[in-house]
Amino acid sequence: MTTREISDSAPRPGARPFPRADLRGIPTYKPGRRPATGRRAYKLSSNESPYPPLPSVLDAIAQASDTIHRYPDLLSSDLVAAIAHRFGVPESHVVVGCGSVGLATQIVQAFAGPGDEVAYAWRSFEAYPIIVQVAGAVSIQIPLRPDGVHDLPRLAASITPKTRVVFICNPNNPTGTVVGADALLRFLDAVPAGCLVVLDEAYREFVTNPDSPDGITLYRDRPNVVVLRTFSKAYGLAGLRVGYAIAQPEIVDSIRITDVPFSTNALGQAAALASLQPAAEAELMARVQATVSERERIVAALRAAGWDIPQPEGNFVWLPTGDRTESFAAACEAAGVIVRPFAGEGVRVTIGEPEANNLFLDVARAHGPAPTAPTAHGAAQPSPSGPDEPA
Repeated sequence: MTTREISDSAPRPGARPFPRADLRGIPTYKPGRRPATGRRAYKLSSNESPYPPLPSVLDAIAQASDTIHRYPDLLSSDLVAAIAHRFGVPESHVVVGCGSVGLATQIVQAFAGPGDEVAYAWRSFEAYPIIVQVAGAVSIQIPLRPDGVHDLPRLAASITPKTRVVFICNPNNPTGTVVGADALLRFLDAVPAGCLVVLDEAYREFVTNPDSPDGITLYRDRPNVVVLRTFSKAYGLAGLRVGYAIAQPEIVDSIRITDVPFSTNALGQAAALASLQPAAEAELMARVQATVSERERIVAALRAAGWDIPQPEGNFVWLPTGDRTESFAAACEAAGVIVRPFAGEGVRVTIGEPEANNLFLDVARAHGPAPTAPTAHGAAQPSPSGPDEPA
């Protein structure tokens, strides 16, 4: 290129760069709201653990901080080995990423592009439509059943030759429901071999329903199944962003191609590895059981107050508040708890400290259930209040 050609191609005065036109309209990714500064309030708007890190995990983070002037292990090799050992799978079947939502993003980028379709239930995890649109693919949103559970037959019927990826959030965020093992097996049998099924199991550790399937059992003889899990929820490492995927090696290799180098930092790797040590994991799972017990206490209290809610299997509950959603959320905030509203549909409330849960229950008893609240599948698009916390 000559000097004249360079000059002719230079930006004109007043010109500015423009992003891709298909990115317009993507909702801003918003975390759960935090309490206002200067007032005592509990944050139940994000699905976080109410417990602080274990001392052994904090020690591991402190030791790792001595070397943060160095890049972390690109492949998270020690953590991959520990996860593989924990679940009895080959190391080549495990990939670590920046939270399960980071891995979900990598999966869509690896397997779907412009004109391809990605199907999932709605309402479900708020990141799905964003991930799909950023990749240039098309979202196919299938309404939940009236009970807030995935409509798997309808989801299977939506699959076309253009469908490259299907997400199943199990337990589902925000309704907390699970699909049964037999229903999921029938669905997997109906999915074409060329369509990838992502079992998003971010809340798996909180599940007590014996009919809930275990994705790590299912993936072993199904080359088109990938399982997502995370250290953000049960392991209480939400701030360090560590998740993992388990799948056949061909899928794992494809996921790695779209990874942002060094996206899983050294402190996160060290904390996750320390959390998998037998003593630490036993203590963390005891915390999970305490959360589950508190969840069941809250469910019983809500139903006694007249609320018709789906059986939750995560670390949160869903209330179908309908057109009273915003006023209910405001009443909770006035009482000292911040919840997650989905305008016109319902509120999701994380299981927090007992005192926080009691404040929430006081509001739920005082306001009572909505007489004609819509079901969890009422919306077809992300709510105006914006997407939710990362998985």
